[in-house]
Amino acid sequence: MITTLKIPPKLTSKIFPKFFFTFDLQRRELKRTVDIKMDKHLSASGGAEAILDFQPNSTISVTYHRDFGPHDELLLLELDEKLLPDVLCDRVSLRGEPNEEAVLCTQSKTYAIKFVGTSNSVFLVPPSESSPRGDDYMDCDDSSREKPSLASVLKVASGNLELLEVAPRLDKLRLLLSQNPFSFEQESQMDFTSQSGKGNSGLYSWDDLIGLIQASNVELRSALEALNAIEINGFWRIVDDKYMDSLLSTLLNNAILNDWSFDALPETDVISKLELDDGFPAQLASHCLSVYGNKVDDNARMWKLDEKRVCVQVAKRILKDGKVRMEKFMDEWRCKVPAGMQASFDMLESEVLTERIGVEIWVRPFSISSLPSTPAERFSILFKERSKWEWKDLEPFIRDLKVPGLSAEGLLLKYTRRSQPTPDVEPIFSAR
Repeated sequence: MITTLKIPPKLTSKIFPKFFFTFDLQRRELKRTVDIKMDKHLSASGGAEAILDFQPNSTISVTYHRDFGPHDELLLLELDEKLLPDVLCDRVSLRGEPNEEAVLCTQSKTYAIKFVGTSNSVFLVPPSESSPRGDDYMDCDDSSREKPSLASVLKVASGNLELLEVAPRLDKLRLLLSQNPFSFEQESQMDFTSQSGKGNSGLYSWDDLIGLIQASNVELRSALEALNAIEINGFWRIVDDKYMDSLLSTLLNNAILNDWSFDALPETDVISKLELDDGFPAQLASHCLSVYGNKVDDNARMWKLDEKRVCVQVAKRILKDGKVRMEKFMDEWRCKVPAGMQASFDMLESEVLTERIGVEIWVRPFSISSLPSTPAERFSILFKERSKWEWKDLEPFIRDLKVPGLSAEGLLLKYTRRSQPTPDVEPIFSAR
């Protein structure tokens, strides 16, 4: 069947796609399958070339392609121009497991994929190489006159895919790595010179993680750094709290015995002492410096301990068994931090909560690192912990929430109710 189609002026710049894509949501693959060459000198009959230079109010004949059908594997993808180079150069990937909604990731961002239906008919017309040519069309009334331009429709699309930038979905990463943290028990069984993956069930390599975690490469690496994860024998691990606490305590003791300044720790000497004298693997000794310190001189390989990170680790050690009366906690904390470091309760924001029992104030562990990264789940847990929050207590626990297109004020409006009886009192936030 051949139908003549008139092109309205407003549509001439929008209806001609340059690229087709095949989506395999089971294998999480995206492939560009057809390029339509934008060459003005190509033949103007048979395929997409026939309509590339169409003018407003022109007409064209359309017919069914010999392979016309639903072609469910062929979908339209609407892209922002800034994303087009990444897609065309194969710098994107679909990520997630079969039971999850797929996301599309560039090197640095994550996008949800939404199907948007349309009430208009959108025709997909392939290039002439795969279309019936104009000379296949026979005009029985006058076969001698010039053949009309003819576009063969391969598929009628009911809509297209759109991309919406979203926050990376990282809660699963913490769950996976927490199942098998590196500990003293495993240290004795590890061969730190081997790259073998034998007997490493329950461990995850980088390739494993990019297949399981719905985040871009940049976002995934940032999350691994935030978890203080380390790559051991090709597998990403988090280190058991007891192991890290023991490693830090030994490092601090060595600094005192060897008269090393906390502001200028010699990397080579520190690692050598921890490895040869104390039995810690060199890789873990180096990891300890990166977790609790900052490199101050690349050439001399000198490190400075971060006062806040060290003091927070000491506080966690004191609170590992539960809540402690504030006065007792502060006295013990100040006694146990290294000489020359000053413990301040402000260091513990987003790591502890306080509560009043009778006339006494108690402090207990409540770390932001244990909270989910999705706003809805985060606020749900916070309001189960406390039904009402003052802003100074709530803000440290939502500061890290990042939702593209939504500000911190927008998050509060969406998930909380604000009450402020008088202008001179602090606002109170409760669940919406």
